[in-house]
Amino acid sequence: METYMILRDLAIILIAAKFFGLVARKCKAPQVVGQIVAGLVIGPCMLGWVQQSDFILQLAEIGVILVMFSAGLTTDLKKLVKTGPVAFAVACVGVFVPLALGTILYMAFYGFAPWGSTEFIKAVFIGSIMTATSVGITVATLQEMGKIKTELGTMIVSAAIIDDVIGIVVLSLVLSMRDPSNKVSTVLLHTVLFFIVAAIGGFLMYHAFKWVDQRYPHTRRIPIISIAYCFAMSYIAERYFGIADITGAFIAGITICSIQDAPYVEEKVDINTYIIFGPIFFASIGLKTNFSDMNAKLMLFSICFVVVALLGKIIGCGAVAKITGHSWSDACKVGVGMMTRGEVALIVTQKGLSAGVISADYFTAVILLIIISSVLTPILLKLLYAKDDGKVRQKA
Repeated sequence: METYMILRDLAIILIAAKFFGLVARKCKAPQVVGQIVAGLVIGPCMLGWVQQSDFILQLAEIGVILVMFSAGLTTDLKKLVKTGPVAFAVACVGVFVPLALGTILYMAFYGFAPWGSTEFIKAVFIGSIMTATSVGITVATLQEMGKIKTELGTMIVSAAIIDDVIGIVVLSLVLSMRDPSNKVSTVLLHTVLFFIVAAIGGFLMYHAFKWVDQRYPHTRRIPIISIAYCFAMSYIAERYFGIADITGAFIAGITICSIQDAPYVEEKVDINTYIIFGPIFFASIGLKTNFSDMNAKLMLFSICFVVVALLGKIIGCGAVAKITGHSWSDACKVGVGMMTRGEVALIVTQKGLSAGVISADYFTAVILLIIISSVLTPILLKLLYAKDDGKVRQKA
């Protein structure tokens, strides 16, 4: 693609994302919903003005990394430690329930398959696609509503991060059923090693940042070094340990969230995210959508796939939140906050295609799930929080 075409596409994406974002805000919906709709309108699904490209995908990846880094920066460490055990339980059940329901759904459509058969592995893999949570949209929504620093917001983000790690382990387990070279023990070892390295490195980097912050307070070099550290952690996580890059970005944010200039760093990061990378990330979700090859049976399966995937997270994660002492309203917020799917679901699907477990037809169901969950989650979260905020005002 010629450079001038890239520039044209970026101009269209940014203008459309801003316009539809403002329309969404006028309709009292989060701006991210409008940005996703912008991708649908200007992409192959409708007008066809912009086509998905590797360059746009790479910019979108930077966008979600910066969103997660910002989430880490705004995390309250005390609340993170307090909600850790519950977040882990939410993540575990939030993986198991969609996995089981997805497996059952595939067998309901294509027949029961005996243990270990090709069809059984395909059924379990369909379930494993449903396990992945995309926290980027939830984080952006919570930030927009000013709820990201609350105890519940911290728990949702933590659970989503743990969910992604467990999802990678589940993916390796399913692939190992087809190819013994994919060992689950290796994945578990890499995961443990990553968090050990992240903890030791984070301790050292925190003191290094604290020293720089005291010596050169409120200077631009601090945000620049911080973003470089974010990208480095993202690279290390995925390149050397097989962990999602967004996990590395989130941990980088947590590492420096307690330094004095953390709000200053967040302010500078948000400028880049809000103006360029964030809108491109959310619009890219819509750009991936194309329903031209859809047939009746695949459409029906895709609809059922979306419904089961959404309910699986709401029921599984919400039930754990309720059992651990949260109100029904907060339990619903946890379930809804965990139901978004995005880049991790696409990665899992791509792995299945590469390994020959599933065919490309199932990409339609995954894209439909990403679009619907990405649009519904911000709207439902805003409604749930608005309802509770209204009750608080009435009591006051």
